[in-house]
Amino acid sequence: MAVAQSTVPEDPTDRGALRAGGQEIRALMVEAAEAGARLVQFPEGAITYPSKHVMAAGPDGEPVPADWSRAAWDVLREEAESITALAGELGLWTVFGSIHPLTPPNRPHNSLYVVSDQGKLVARYDKRFLSHTEVSYLYSPGHQPLVLEVDGIRLGFALCIEANFPEIFAEYERADVDCVLLSVMVDDAPRARVAQAYGTLYNYWLGYSVPAQFSATAPSGIVAPGGRWLERCPANGKPALAIADIDLDAQDEDIRMALRHARPWRRSARVGLYDERITVGDPRSDDRTVL
Repeated sequence: MAVAQSTVPEDPTDRGALRAGGQEIRALMVEAAEAGARLVQFPEGAITYPSKHVMAAGPDGEPVPADWSRAAWDVLREEAESITALAGELGLWTVFGSIHPLTPPNRPHNSLYVVSDQGKLVARYDKRFLSHTEVSYLYSPGHQPLVLEVDGIRLGFALCIEANFPEIFAEYERADVDCVLLSVMVDDAPRARVAQAYGTLYNYWLGYSVPAQFSATAPSGIVAPGGRWLERCPANGKPALAIADIDLDAQDEDIRMALRHARPWRRSARVGLYDERITVGDPRSDDRTVL
């Protein structure tokens, strides 16, 4: 699996920036395929993540509902189609973020597109938990998780602020995923630490994809079951890839322990392992003595 940090344009009306962003995505796709990756993950809004200051700001800077008719939807569609076609040419599963239009007056979704190695759009994950600004002025929320299998690996998907909602990652653990792909658009070191913590708590792999322009704070990377960073991109503000194997039969001691021991044990603990071992003490007995 390859996890990218690509430069994310923040103005969906800037046709040149959208074209450049799509070109960079495709260049990284070629690099990932040449390195032997079967899947590549890109950041939230990889084609564009519209800044609230561009799309939802009034004349005096006050927040207002976004006017989505201003977005260059034709360019966004063309870039998404070019990425999809290249995925088929390369035989590379590709996951990338973009805004997804709905019938007006409904606001768009903030989404992750999943394109197969046959060059077909096979799934879309719509961000379920939005920031206050996003839900008030920019987007419509999604309403369901997404689990997809690629080469025998079960994948879950999440976007940015959803890292702050542990129930999403617990839900994917219950769905028996092997890896969660978390794509973000944030300049925030704690967000990366939270992502790493889910690898520790739930003992699955986690792909963490961040825009190149924020990588000096916390670069993209891949977390192993147990919480160790397997690979990370350079923290230099430039486009790059982190590549690592997602191997269910990995022999690394920490991964093996996480998959074969910690994860099964925690599951059994959650479903009643201790029920028959709980004792209720007699209030008159010595087990209430405070030493």
